[in-house]
Amino acid sequence: MYPWIVENLEVLRRRKPLVQNITNFVVMNTTANALLSVGASPVMAHAIEELEDMLKLADSLVINIGTLDSHWIKSMERAAEIASKLQKPIVLDPVGAGATKLRTETALRILSKGKISVLRGNYSEIASLLGEDIMTRGVDSSTYSKDNAMKIAMEAAKKFGVVASVTGPTDFVSDGKRVFAIENGHPMLGRVTGTGCIVSALTGAFIAVSNPLEGSVSALVTFGVAAEMAYKESAGPGTFHVKLYDWLYKIDAEILQENAKVKEIVLER
Repeated sequence: MYPWIVENLEVLRRRKPLVQNITNFVVMNTTANALLSVGASPVMAHAIEELEDMLKLADSLVINIGTLDSHWIKSMERAAEIASKLQKPIVLDPVGAGATKLRTETALRILSKGKISVLRGNYSEIASLLGEDIMTRGVDSSTYSKDNAMKIAMEAAKKFGVVASVTGPTDFVSDGKRVFAIENGHPMLGRVTGTGCIVSALTGAFIAVSNPLEGSVSALVTFGVAAEMAYKESAGPGTFHVKLYDWLYKIDAEILQENAKVKEIVLER
């Protein structure tokens, strides 16, 4: 395992970065608890009138388009502009991109408004932003191809000038030049709402203390290993959800070193 994954977790817990979230109604409590469990500090604030004051205090910004309306879209766009001006790292989670025109266009507009550090979504969401003919069913990835997922991550990174974090059975993270594959996690994650949103929030915490590429990889490995540990102690989706918080709190260097399944893919020149 890469030593910087453990180092990033340790720095995160020492610094306790403040992560500003403009996220959806479904997951506000869930993502706030996940950030607290891992050692970060969450704030959920979307009022356009306080964005500049809040972002001056925050260490990073996470924009999640899960529950959209015209007021929230304006806040998201303005937040991206302010955070970019303040040079704060930004995570964009394009929830449901490809399912509706509004979601796809909103995500693309936010990408154009601000300097997004990490674009974190599932396979079909990121593919939709690239113009791929893939339909998204709700917020779930309706199709997945491991052969293409890595290519999509690299293409999105290059096209949008971001680190692309494409999640699925195997997660791929790329800055357009390097690419990492992560195989941690558990299928039970698909039985609990908001787990992708948790990953985006955790990514916001990690990139507040690391660079976007290594921070994104660290977030996925940490969350994936926590999910594996949580499943071993759970009786079903309800207890699994609670155990996720427990293991985000308990996860440490030894657990990560024993269970991390991550490797950098050597690209052909």
